[in-house]
Amino acid sequence: QGENLLYCFEVAPTQPALTQVTQCRTEGSTRGLGAVPRLALDVMACEVLRVLQLTDTALVPVSYLVPRKSVQEFHEDLFPDCTGMLPATDAQGWWAGDSQQVGRVSLHPARRPTETFTSPIIAGTVPTNSGHTDTDTGHTDADQTSGYSSPSSLASPGSAATSLSASTGPSSGFASSPSQKSLQSILGPSSRFRHAQGRVLHRDLHLTNLRGLSLTTPGESDGFCANLQRVALPLLSAGGQIAVLELSKPGRLPDVAVPTIQNGAAVADLTWDPFDPRRLAVAGEDAKIRLWRIPEGGLQETLQEPEAVLQGHTEKIYSIRFHPTASDLLVSSSYDMTVRIWELSAGREVLCLQGHTDQIFSMAWSPDGKKLATVSKDGRIRLYEPRRSSQPQQEGPGPEGGRGARLVWVCGGDYLLVSGFDSRSERRILLYRAQALPEGPLSVLGLDVAPSTLLPFYDEDTSVVFLTGKGDTRVFLYEVTPEPPYFLECNSFTSNEPHKGFVFLPKTACEVREVEFA
Repeated sequence: QGENLLYCFEVAPTQPALTQVTQCRTEGSTRGLGAVPRLALDVMACEVLRVLQLTDTALVPVSYLVPRKSVQEFHEDLFPDCTGMLPATDAQGWWAGDSQQVGRVSLHPARRPTETFTSPIIAGTVPTNSGHTDTDTGHTDADQTSGYSSPSSLASPGSAATSLSASTGPSSGFASSPSQKSLQSILGPSSRFRHAQGRVLHRDLHLTNLRGLSLTTPGESDGFCANLQRVALPLLSAGGQIAVLELSKPGRLPDVAVPTIQNGAAVADLTWDPFDPRRLAVAGEDAKIRLWRIPEGGLQETLQEPEAVLQGHTEKIYSIRFHPTASDLLVSSSYDMTVRIWELSAGREVLCLQGHTDQIFSMAWSPDGKKLATVSKDGRIRLYEPRRSSQPQQEGPGPEGGRGARLVWVCGGDYLLVSGFDSRSERRILLYRAQALPEGPLSVLGLDVAPSTLLPFYDEDTSVVFLTGKGDTRVFLYEVTPEPPYFLECNSFTSNEPHKGFVFLPKTACEVREVEFA
């Protein structure tokens, strides 16, 4: 009493015995509370609980609805039969040992007995003759003596919206069914990581005063790259310059020019060697891949001579990826519609993968390093085993839209998650079984309409995938599971200004004492 918060808990006989479902802030402070009997609930709107709150000046109904796709039909799982209005025995009978229970009645509007809860205060309930019970299910009176109507607000029977207005009730209030079903069986499974919070770290850790960044890297590239020690950023200036900044020296950069790598050709994609934090591979628009070695302690002067140059592609390169388990292995895809695998120790191409008929949007090594998956503008996903054949081992249908796509291996390398577009330019994510690409996607989830391709990053420890596009402010989080419903939504993160690029650091950068996982 005197508070303006209303908590809703689910009670279970097992631990945890109490789980908070929702809390609702009310306008006035509470002087008294009462629950409306179940027979008066608007079952067709999936209302599972209604509380009347007494304030200093008003009686306010607070309604709890369970979100359901269909509100046309009666949901048996939410509304089991409830106790009726007729006594099971009288006083003398009880003293004599009669322990009969009150008969149960259905909450289904069509199967309601005419004897029902009535009140002159609550609109929509019509008093009926209490001695008469009509259990003929095929017949409901036109004047609604069946007691089913929407007693939605105390003041005006017509305004059905008031019980769910933002002021009186939780806009997405769920409530658990009073039957023995758990909340999970009503709402479907929810992710253990749904409360993950994205947090921008303190400004002292930011690198600021970045100047002359190139924001026009191709859609197949992440735009920049980072490892535990440093970050590489393509610059706008001529000759494909790349700034290399030390993460150990955060703060404001000087106004004078910083030392750079002179790549000699515009940058198409760039990536750090996962096993050598000082080696940077850069794919140029001149169809060459250059390998650069950063001196200990970072760039002190402009680098002009690469450690090695890889030639073989006949047209501009889309993207490059290092092998996850073997050193000195790099894969590249190009406008010449080939995917080539390079051995860096020898500085030569060792295999050219065939089979693409159009632009290659994305490629990804499986976590065990055995397979390589690609997604292409021709609407196909291809899976290669490079040690066995240069032709695809299997193919399957990819996203319909030709605006761009990305793929990432999930669930221990047994599944492929593809982000792309449908034919109406809606962004969507698709999940495939890696062993059964021709069968098509197991699940497709539409997210929103936006022009940029969603870049997926997968955290294999929690099985959470992070998705965002260049120019977006929102990062979507989903837990990916190998059984339905496959995608469990978690809290999304929204930044103050649109990102131009988005990369994740290796897991060892996480502050585990703060339970930071990405």
